[in-house]
Amino acid sequence: MRLLVVEDEHRIAQALKEGLEQESYAVDVCYDGEEGYNTASAESYDLLILDVMLPSMNGFEICKRLRTEKNHVPILMLSAKDHNRDIVQGLDSGADDYLPKPFSFEIMLARVRALLRRPSESIGETLGVGPLTLNTITHEVKRSGRPITLSRKEYALLEYMLRNKNQVLSKNNIISHVWNFDSNILPNTVEVFIAYLRAKIDKPFKGVELIQTVRGFGYRIGEKS
Repeated sequence: MRLLVVEDEHRIAQALKEGLEQESYAVDVCYDGEEGYNTASAESYDLLILDVMLPSMNGFEICKRLRTEKNHVPILMLSAKDHNRDIVQGLDSGADDYLPKPFSFEIMLARVRALLRRPSESIGETLGVGPLTLNTITHEVKRSGRPITLSRKEYALLEYMLRNKNQVLSKNNIISHVWNFDSNILPNTVEVFIAYLRAKIDKPFKGVELIQTVRGFGYRIGEKS
């Protein structure tokens, strides 16, 4: 899943980026409001983590503009402003959640997971299809009860596919949600990682192949009808 952090304090922004990447998220960072707004408008993100006090455009204004443009990306607002009126203003401007500073990374991470669950058809912490399950909190992946060890990027790819199970995902869809803006993506990068996943979640098991290639369109994960 691809996240955008808009935070003008570089130390905090980098700490968030590093911590979230440890949790297998792809993370882009912007350091001022106008850049954050332009990036959120131009790119496809699964979640926006947005500071309130930003140079050039504050977080409230960014929220309002994105919502006016029918951009429904989930937004977690961060702010040292913790008065009731500030929290109300943040939520009324279009944010989905508001977290006062200072906060623990574990609490923020739980809020991120909760927001990412909202648009998903899957309810709760477990995603899955057929005999395959993925726990978004523990990062445990199992097929027919047997644990499967994945790299961070393999896990991120599988999570994105499971959140969109039974849908055909183009290579561009996958790249825009699994890799961050600065990643060096080669033409066959997606094919390589799909092959890695197949080698771990399909080939060792008898039965239905869950990852399917849809010729000319992309890939899907699901049980064949």
